[in-house]
Amino acid sequence: MGAAVSGLGEGANGSGMGPSLGDIPESCVACVFMYLTPPQICNLARLNRAFRGAASSDSVWESKLPPNFQDLLDLLPAERYQNLSKKDIFALLCRPVPFDHGNKEAWLDRVTGRVCMAISARGMAITGIDDRRYWNWIPTEESRFNSVAYLQQIWWFEVDGVVKFPFPADTYTLSFRLHLGRFSKRLGRRVCNFEHTHGWDIKPVRFEFSNSDGQQASCEFFLDDTERDDINGNHKRGCWIDYKVGEFVVSGSEPVTEVRFSMKQIDCTHSKGGLCVDSLFIIPSDLKKLKRRGVLK
Repeated sequence: MGAAVSGLGEGANGSGMGPSLGDIPESCVACVFMYLTPPQICNLARLNRAFRGAASSDSVWESKLPPNFQDLLDLLPAERYQNLSKKDIFALLCRPVPFDHGNKEAWLDRVTGRVCMAISARGMAITGIDDRRYWNWIPTEESRFNSVAYLQQIWWFEVDGVVKFPFPADTYTLSFRLHLGRFSKRLGRRVCNFEHTHGWDIKPVRFEFSNSDGQQASCEFFLDDTERDDINGNHKRGCWIDYKVGEFVVSGSEPVTEVRFSMKQIDCTHSKGGLCVDSLFIIPSDLKKLKRRGVLK
C-alpha cells in the first residue's frame, strides 16, 4: 500500500511529472470515503489537501451517522451541537450521551457508527436497595457509571427495569454485567473479598427480557458454579462477567422500542450475597464478535 501510494506521486519515467494523489478530485475521494470506516478516513485525511477536504465533507459523515442521530442529539443541550459539522457531530456522539438523570447512556461505535446503550444499576429497580443491611453503593473506576450496587445478603433477589428508546434497525444483544465478591485496591493492587459470597451455587438466577414488538427471551445461570469452573479453569469469582440474556431485532418501523428486563432468584429457602451489580448493555449483536476476530479495533 505504501509503495503504491508513493508511486502515485511520481511520473512513469521517474521524473515526478506524472499524476499524483493531489490530482484526484475531492469529489472522487469523497465517493471512496463512503465505503471506508471513520478511523480509516481520519488516517487518509493526512495525505494531502484533497483527502483532507473530502474527510471533512458533510456528505461523507452523514453516511456514517445512524438515521436516528437527531434523537441522540436531542438528549444534549442544544448549544453543544448547534453549528457543528457532521464530522464533529459523529465525534460528539461517539462519547457517552447521558439521559434519565445520568443513569443511562447511549453512544455510537466509533468504527461502525451503530448505536450502543448502557443502563446503570441506579437506573434499575432493585428490591431492598434502600436498606443498608442488604445493599451498599461502592464507588469504583471499574464501572463506566463510577459506582456499583453491592449485595451483602438477602433472601429475595430481584432486579428489573425498562427503557424506551428509538433504536435504529439492527439486531441487538442484551446482557447484564455482574461480579462475584467485593473488590478494592490495596497497596495499588486489586484484591477481592468473598466474605459475603454465598448462595449462588444452590439455585440459578433467572434472566428475562421482552420488548414492545412481542419479542422475548429468558435463560438461567448459576452465578457461582464452582465445580464446572474449576474443571474448565475459568473461575467466576473475582471477575466481571457479561451474562447474555438474548437478542431482539428492530426492523426500523417502530419509532420507539420499549425493552423490559429482569434478573431474579426469589427462592426464599436460602439467602445469597456477595454480588456486585454494575449495568445492563444493549449492543449490536455482532460488534463483539467482529472485535474478537480483529475486524474492528
